[in-house]
Amino acid sequence: MCGIVGYIGYREAWPVVLKGLKRLEYRGYDSAGIAIINNRGFSVYKKAGRVSVLESYTEGKDRTGTIAIGHTRWATHGVPSDRNSHPHSSNDKRLHIIHNGIIENYPVLKAELTRRGHIFESDTDTEVLIHLVEEIQRMEQVDLLEAVQLAMAEVVGAYAIVILDRENPDQLIAARKGSPLVIGVGEGEYLVGSDATPIVEYVKNVIYLNDNEAALIKRDGILIKHLGNVVQSPLIHELELKLEALEKGGFDHFMLKEIFEQPRSVRDCMRGRIYPGLGKVELGGIKEYAEKLRNADRIIIFACGTSWHAGLAGEYLIEEFARIPVEVEYASEFRYRNPIINDNDVVIAISQSGETADTMAAIEIAKERGATILGICNVAGASIPRITHAGVYTHAGPEIGVASTKAFTAQVTVLTLIAIYIAQQRNTLSPGKITSLLTELDTIPEKITMVLESNELIKNIAAQTKGAGNCLFLGRGCGFPVALEAALKLKEISYIHAEGYPAAEMKHGPIALIDANMPVVFIATKNSSYEKVISNIQEVKARKGQVIAIVTAGDTVVSKMADDYIEIPDSDEAFLPLLATIPLQLLAYHIAAMRGCNVDQPRNLAKSVTVE
Repeated sequence: MCGIVGYIGYREAWPVVLKGLKRLEYRGYDSAGIAIINNRGFSVYKKAGRVSVLESYTEGKDRTGTIAIGHTRWATHGVPSDRNSHPHSSNDKRLHIIHNGIIENYPVLKAELTRRGHIFESDTDTEVLIHLVEEIQRMEQVDLLEAVQLAMAEVVGAYAIVILDRENPDQLIAARKGSPLVIGVGEGEYLVGSDATPIVEYVKNVIYLNDNEAALIKRDGILIKHLGNVVQSPLIHELELKLEALEKGGFDHFMLKEIFEQPRSVRDCMRGRIYPGLGKVELGGIKEYAEKLRNADRIIIFACGTSWHAGLAGEYLIEEFARIPVEVEYASEFRYRNPIINDNDVVIAISQSGETADTMAAIEIAKERGATILGICNVAGASIPRITHAGVYTHAGPEIGVASTKAFTAQVTVLTLIAIYIAQQRNTLSPGKITSLLTELDTIPEKITMVLESNELIKNIAAQTKGAGNCLFLGRGCGFPVALEAALKLKEISYIHAEGYPAAEMKHGPIALIDANMPVVFIATKNSSYEKVISNIQEVKARKGQVIAIVTAGDTVVSKMADDYIEIPDSDEAFLPLLATIPLQLLAYHIAAMRGCNVDQPRNLAKSVTVE
């Protein structure tokens, strides 16, 4: 879960790479480093801390040159420190490497290399990898590109790497397996990045490296090999990402900006896919598998974190609309079981980044056992869209804040569309009901805008809640996934311990925690479980708990019982997760900001989880 940037071309490389690292800090921000070659030699600068620390440290130092590699780290092996920061060098200091991923068999490799006389200066698996490349090149007497490919054959794990060779200052070597790597193609220049964010300012076209591919990159061209064989015509894609999407646009934090982008992101997710007047949903990305969906015995949803919560909302929707049994699995647990999967099962894999390592591993298991795999992803060209049979992009746009917001509502929107799409295929909903649902769904972006108008009210509630040490979120039905997601947001960015529970489970344990200092947030909208939730609120009030309620606009019952309440527009119960989540995202944001937390880059977390 690290960010990597490389540049070779005619520009001064330092500002390009430094700016790229700043844009990639959502992938890791405990240390940073840059290696650069110029006419006077080879320089490596690396420091623990944010990229800004590296920038200050190198002020006044020689940073000239037109070829460089840079890295911002999320630690896996070795604590954040100067010595563990990337780039790492070979034993003879000729080669330098930056790496995203994890080398699982590094202890065995390190022991053998140590026996051969290699001396290591860090605690990282990455340093072992560059020493291995050096040893193979020395023993086999091959060029660097071939040495990299031979080394990769001995590595167990995942990697995206870029290597700089002091003796060949006119080339970069890049390779990948299981971790993302994109090459920006310009006129007389190339850029390499973990994703497109550090590239978009300079080039319009990119090449997405595939697994087991290595690239020799020079100013005048690029050679790509797959397992030793030359890739004759690498596929070049035009970037859709816009530079302005990577700026805060006047907001204090990316997270707040992304919360306020949700009317647009949900609309973009539906655009060209729903036709309320015709009463139908069109999903071209999975159209080829319509019959498979229609006849599926079971749907299994794989995901992690926020995406798992979206999947849980999808379970309610698919079972309600399409009448197919759904199981929602943590991908990180599924991969270590001996699961029962049949060729008539359909798997839906959800990942914001499309690079989540646990989800990718679970997909491979399901594919081996004959399931049809569909993906839900936000990033074009990512790994999961490539390894699934088909899928649906969310079109949420780039999400820089580590705590996911608009990606969640976009994923829930896609799952809603899939649920209605399958219902069409199976005739489990009447045409009139589908028309009614789609007509209502079409109004959701405007209703999200209405919810966002409560921002100042929510800010005031946050001011009263920011000192809490614990918080409980409760909901029933589709409100339960909302409670889980709201609790995750609060703990991620404010470091307040929070738990989400089904409201009915409160009496089975959590009620013991409730006292005058415990905020309890209820999703208490007018739906099929409204009266039951009212009973739960009364139980909390009897124990002096502080009740914050999400209520339907115009509510006169819960609003009188609660200490504070936030209204959301009335809507079909199926769309509750799309509306009730918004005020709880804002609540978490304001509490975290008031507590002085780093909202966009919370401690110990990174955006794209590319290791187990």
